[in-house]
Amino acid sequence: MAASPGARLALLLTIPLTALTLSLPVFADEDPLPSWNQGAAKQAIVEFVQAVTDQSQAVYVEPQDRIVVFDNDGTLWPSHPVYTQLAFALDRIDALAPAHPDWKNKQPFKAALDKDFNALGQLGSKGILELVMASHTGISTTEFETIVKDWFASARHPRFKRRYTELAYLPMLELLNYLRSHGFKTYIVSGGGTDFIRPISQTVYGIPPEQVVGSSVKIKYEIENGKPRLLRLSELNFVDDKAGKPIGIHNFIGKRPLAAFGNSDGDREMLQWTAAGKGARLMMLVLHDDPKREYAYGPARGLPDTKFGRFSKELMREAEESGWIVISMKNDWKTIFVLEQ
Repeated sequence: MAASPGARLALLLTIPLTALTLSLPVFADEDPLPSWNQGAAKQAIVEFVQAVTDQSQAVYVEPQDRIVVFDNDGTLWPSHPVYTQLAFALDRIDALAPAHPDWKNKQPFKAALDKDFNALGQLGSKGILELVMASHTGISTTEFETIVKDWFASARHPRFKRRYTELAYLPMLELLNYLRSHGFKTYIVSGGGTDFIRPISQTVYGIPPEQVVGSSVKIKYEIENGKPRLLRLSELNFVDDKAGKPIGIHNFIGKRPLAAFGNSDGDREMLQWTAAGKGARLMMLVLHDDPKREYAYGPARGLPDTKFGRFSKELMREAEESGWIVISMKNDWKTIFVLEQ
């Protein structure tokens, strides 16, 4: 007898997060997306997958060309009250502050030390970049990876009091698994740092490090104490946001995606690039409209404006005119997080 939705969820909540993506196929013979409510969004996903994997269909796509790309912040896990990597940078600034007493009265460091998110938002990308450069560079790639892993093991989200890796969206984890079970290759294409996401991409999303495309700093090869190392420099190499996303897809994936999932203005060009391909395509945007279970922001559909993960009225208009599917977190998702807060 088939398990009830409640029983399935109860079982999922007993599974360690690192094993979740391996455990989800248990439900493959039932509803592959049990955390999604019936509606246009879920129907669009299922119909798309069925169409491009059915050899009798004109839009059938060979497995090697079944590429799907996902933004990270706001699409696979929360981007509020600030982006996860910015939260990491703020903690790093705290740790490094004793060696930089001038930071107490110097922006953007003062806002970082005061945890003044409004001021950080007003400082914009330039201020955030300065914080990232001060906190992410001057060390080897190996050292940085260790610091990132240690932070993810201990840091807690300020609202949900959970590790950030525990706040991956359950509906999206089910979607990733559903796609991979039908021969799709899933990639993260994020404005966040490649080296920040890679250490946890496999355990959280089932996406291996080599399938993460993100922003990066320049790296220098050098010999230290007779051993080679890669040093992270305080200089940008590539910004994987907005128009940079299609470029990153071209440079690092080499194929145009069949489907793209985002949540903000920074994902517009990635969806445009995906939509411009031939054959069946699926473009979807997550709208954060559930303040009770997560957050609500836009300013699309009259929601509050934000500096982090902005979903503008212009993006909503383009989505409606282009036939992109908007996922309502409030209406389309039965459950949001793997672990209930």
